[in-house]
Amino acid sequence: MQQITQTIPIVFAGGADPVGAGLIESLARPRGNITGFAGVESGQNTKFLELLKEIVPGITRVAILGDLTQPDTRVGVLGNPTRPDGSGNRGSIQGVIAALRVEVRLIDTRDADAIERGVSAFARDPNGGLIVPPSGFATLHRESIIKVAARYRLPAVYPDRIFAADGGLVSYGSNPLERLRSAAGYIDRILKGEKPADLPVQLPIKYETVLNLKTAKALGIEVPTSVLLRADEVIE
Repeated sequence: MQQITQTIPIVFAGGADPVGAGLIESLARPRGNITGFAGVESGQNTKFLELLKEIVPGITRVAILGDLTQPDTRVGVLGNPTRPDGSGNRGSIQGVIAALRVEVRLIDTRDADAIERGVSAFARDPNGGLIVPPSGFATLHRESIIKVAARYRLPAVYPDRIFAADGGLVSYGSNPLERLRSAAGYIDRILKGEKPADLPVQLPIKYETVLNLKTAKALGIEVPTSVLLRADEVIE
């Protein structure tokens, strides 16, 4: 859409690091014709790792799924090292990787067939877990991702409640419906005369943890009480 028009207002309601992806100049002053509400901020990536390690302390290897040809995936997973003004923060997640003593591997899942290939290869060694960052691809293929994680008995953290509701172990993310409601508010303001360039891009301020106990039991995981007490929803 950015390539098609530089004049028609565009309001987005998702994605990671719009500065690093080249959509806007800065969060506070996006300039141009694009503004909106990001679905991810840099701290979410570290939370994925911390949550996975807390649920399964024995994990030493983590695979992060994503289409590595897409800027949102590259900067959203490990932060963008070349754009310090973006929300991606490479240093923060690298620090968590070192502190938790885990090996992180990126698995390129640019098409449906790559999901099975990548996860099966990763699962050949023990003590592994999965992280599924937010993306349209992950949402579209969530059934396949959840099934392959179950097949190889890999605990996984997902970005949205719908994954946990469909059988994923645990999700941690902002509420997409809230982002859409907020985006509608921006659209209303633009239709009344305000410019997208003057409306700051906003990051999520609230995250929800949804835990699927049925899946945990199937994987033989005894979820710590600390995680159960923090969960916004427990699916039994």
